[in-house]
Amino acid sequence: MAKKVVATLKTTTGKSLTKVIKFVRSKKTGAYTFKEDIVPTDTIKDFLSKN
Repeated sequence: MAKKVVATLKTTTGKSLTKVIKFVRSKKTGAYTFKEDIVPTDTIKDFLSKN
């Protein structure tokens, strides 16, 4: 499974956000897909550890 942090974004409120792309394999078909989301910087590890 590939993991990649793409960009760090800042909002006007001062909270840092990061766009994260996760490479996920489908259990049903076996095909790989990309799951991407913008998450707070302090929750990146939680996002990557979830399936």
